Amino acid sequence: MGLLKLFWSLNWGARLGYVIVIFFAICALFAPWIAPYGQSQIVGDVWEPLFGEFVFGTDQIGRDMLSMLIYGARNMIGLALLTTGCAFGLGALLGFLAATMRGWVDQVLSRFVDMIISIPTLIFALIVLSATGTAIPWLITVIAITYAMPVFRIARAVAMDIEVMDYVEAARLRGEGLWWIMREEILPNAMTPLAAEFGLRFCFVFLLISGLSFLGLGLQPPLADWGAMVRGNADGIAWGYLHPLVPAACIALLTIGINLVVDTAVQKASGLRDDQ
Repeated sequence: MGLLKLFWSLNWGARLGYVIVIFFAICALFAPWIAPYGQSQIVGDVWEPLFGEFVFGTDQIGRDMLSMLIYGARNMIGLALLTTGCAFGLGALLGFLAATMRGWVDQVLSRFVDMIISIPTLIFALIVLSATGTAIPWLITVIAITYAMPVFRIARAVAMDIEVMDYVEAARLRGEGLWWIMREEILPNAMTPLAAEFGLRFCFVFLLISGLSFLGLGLQPPLADWGAMVRGNADGIAWGYLHPLVPAACIALLTIGINLVVDTAVQKASGLRDDQ
């Protein structure tokens, strides 16, 4: 009852965002039990019509689109969460180090980050993945490094504001070490802006994975992937089939839902009035 009361106290945009996110989270968590078929199982003819025997028809080789969408949610959300978590762990750690140690450490890390950020994200990912291959560990590593750089900047800026506070200076005078100050003083006070940024970066990571999959460098068959589904069924547009629009709509819908939830979290954290 408490959760329902809290839910209905939100504005309509936040409620819509939570419904979308929870829906896709359920699909991701319970995909093997929800999906009517396997993600690589051929069950019918090519491009069978939508809302016929199969709810969203079949794809270019006869796999059930609904099952692939459900498994795609599991694969893409799981990969995006893991990658975003790695990006935040690396970026926040380096940002806190730069803010607390300052001097040459700050300069070296900041210039390295500037160099990486100067390379367009998609081009950087395409170049590295073309050379290393598209195995999931490489995919996670490349995207995590790419998005750790903006996180570094935010973490460094937040940590520099916190680092000059009296309670941090008192901790130094007590003889507390660098890691203790970062863990006990800076991290708890930096959680709100970093949590809001996590949601936004998750969207960017999710969209980058979708884009890479569309270009053939994301998740590889037999794993279901919304970006690859758009690419694989794109030829159907010329024949009047709307199948590629279904995974594209899922990508857009999840992105919108996450942004609505993040907007609400930022609004609550900043103390702004929440209009109904």
